[in-house]
Amino acid sequence: MNTPTVVELSITGMHCASCAARLERAWSALPGVEANVNLATARARVRFAGEAQADALVAIAAKAGFGAKMVDAHTRDEEKARKAAEMAQETRLFWISVLLTVPLVAQMLFMFTGSHAELPRWLQLALATPVQFWIGWRFYRGAYAALRGGGANMDVLVALGTSMAWGFSVAVLLLGLDQHVYFEAGAAVITLVLLGKIMEQRATAKTSEAIEALIRLQPKTARIERDGQLLEVPVDVLMPGDIFIVRPGESVPVDGEVIDGASSVNEAMLTGESMPVHKAAGAQVFAATANFDGMLRCRATGVGEHTLLAGIIRLVGEAQGSKAPVQRLVDRIAGIFVPAVCLLALATLIGWWGFSGDFATALVNAVAVLVIACPCALGLATPTAIMVGTGQGAKAGILVRNAEALERAEKISVLAVDKTGTLTVGRPQVTDIVAVECEAMAALRLAAALEQGSEHPLARAILEKAVGVALPKVEEFLARAGQGVEGSVESRWLRLGAPDWLGVEDKRVATLQAEGKTVVALAEEGRLLALFAIADTLRPGSQRAVERLKKRGIRVVMLTGDHLATAAVIARSVGIDEIRAGILPGDKAAAINELKAGGALVAMAGDGINDAPALAAADVSLALGAGSDTAIEAADLTLIRNDLNSVVDAIDLSGATLRKIRQNLFFAFAYNVLAIPLAALGFLNPVVAGAAMAMSSVSVVSSSLMLRRWRPMA
Repeated sequence: MNTPTVVELSITGMHCASCAARLERAWSALPGVEANVNLATARARVRFAGEAQADALVAIAAKAGFGAKMVDAHTRDEEKARKAAEMAQETRLFWISVLLTVPLVAQMLFMFTGSHAELPRWLQLALATPVQFWIGWRFYRGAYAALRGGGANMDVLVALGTSMAWGFSVAVLLLGLDQHVYFEAGAAVITLVLLGKIMEQRATAKTSEAIEALIRLQPKTARIERDGQLLEVPVDVLMPGDIFIVRPGESVPVDGEVIDGASSVNEAMLTGESMPVHKAAGAQVFAATANFDGMLRCRATGVGEHTLLAGIIRLVGEAQGSKAPVQRLVDRIAGIFVPAVCLLALATLIGWWGFSGDFATALVNAVAVLVIACPCALGLATPTAIMVGTGQGAKAGILVRNAEALERAEKISVLAVDKTGTLTVGRPQVTDIVAVECEAMAALRLAAALEQGSEHPLARAILEKAVGVALPKVEEFLARAGQGVEGSVESRWLRLGAPDWLGVEDKRVATLQAEGKTVVALAEEGRLLALFAIADTLRPGSQRAVERLKKRGIRVVMLTGDHLATAAVIARSVGIDEIRAGILPGDKAAAINELKAGGALVAMAGDGINDAPALAAADVSLALGAGSDTAIEAADLTLIRNDLNSVVDAIDLSGATLRKIRQNLFFAFAYNVLAIPLAALGFLNPVVAGAAMAMSSVSVVSSSLMLRRWRPMA
């Protein structure tokens, strides 16, 4: 079985929702191909398997009337340059169109004042024809490509409507008929549509400001140590293991680990937190964070596409290009909308002509129907809101994998939370060593020997307590998931882990657990040697986060592998009423499925790695405290800040984005539902219809931009 391939393509030639829907249908007609085309970003993500090839996708797009190019490292710069050139060209054409159209519209305004002044009709023809066929050629080209591809789009509506007005006027002029000519209508519609597209493009460009700001943060050069010298080199040439220097006031070039030096680093661009973070030997630093007052000597650990910043940019880009489930209804409507409007315009023409006997009036009303019905606003309603929402989330340290996850987050009714590292700091410390049949330091030495190499938080606590102690080697080491470890140390078979697993019965275990401490027992051949009490401190914001979740009617459940008594102390401290303790990592997924059994939409908040089965089982998975690509790829939403309040902020962001989408869709649908009948009934002039159509798209994008006001409450 072939592994599916996912490619991203940059698309040119799309003008409305019908274009995106038509291109999706063209690609999806291939066996094993799943396509997602985003109008706002002009990008497509296509997944295919089997015989489908990337080159075939480009060819099919060309046949459907669109340009498609594979996205690579240079695509974004090329796109910016191309869009800037296109914007400059369209702006020039717009102003030429204005100069040619103003005299035509001016005479119409004089008529409204009672004056019958009219430009010579041959002059009107001379002014309108360049607007119709030179300035407006883009609409004919787009309409031809759409019809050749078996669909219809906004270009069909504009080209058909304005051509009808121009053709009728030419016929009146050449035949010398006693009828009004409508050269000004076609020219004004084309000019207004161009104005709307320019305003729309400028507004849409602002929706991607968040990801552009992230890209601008990437340093271009780095200072590295090589052969005893300090060299300044492009960041692109750095390799893992290279030693680099970050001076005061400079940005960190790549992800790394501090070897020497101490300083404060501003990580606000990752976490949203304004307070600088102290860095010393052993601390992790991340690309594009700002070094303050000290010099740091670091070893590169993540370079190129493997930095945290690159992961964020990649994830934000994918989320902005994804499609929310609510958009599927819009796509289905857009696919049939333009043909339906053309039929309605034909019915309007026939109806008015038959009713009034005035072909000119019938033609004007039909043109108004074609112009007013452009589905641009409908196609932009969802993707622009998603782009702004995910961008704002990235600024606040909330990384959204896709639009579907963002939509589901609003509906969360149950939140399952891990204890260690989520509610607590995740850096437990040994608080008590209870010697039983072994001296305390000797017991610590043996326990630390067993835990060598382990990354478990409890193991780290024991190893940190034993810093400076010479540790013997461990042989025949075995790890028991969720229970403990065992092995041979100095020819003694030792077991270290949960008292229940070791069969330990000692009143001191219950006493320590009642104090909220986790107890780890050390035993040899069934004999208890010592007890280690380990405690983790509560995160400062956990209690407030639980209060905020409860106010939203969300049921909070703690899932932990810890002892019930220890978990209960933490739960009481933060206000959680429901606890499921003693759960092994593999059983957390089953606990999630039990919570889902009642029909609730269940979210899981954990560290993104140890809780992977539970995160996969949840309807919405949230990984807290990302420091690597692994954590970013693990969850639907990755929360860079190690704070449960980020979960509440993510839910708030989801709600704000979905409200904006619903608002945009309501006004886009309402616009067409109200405007099309008005045009068909003769209450809208084509020029007014063109202005209203252009402004509807601008208003939807502007509405989405208001999401930039969203800020996390935490």
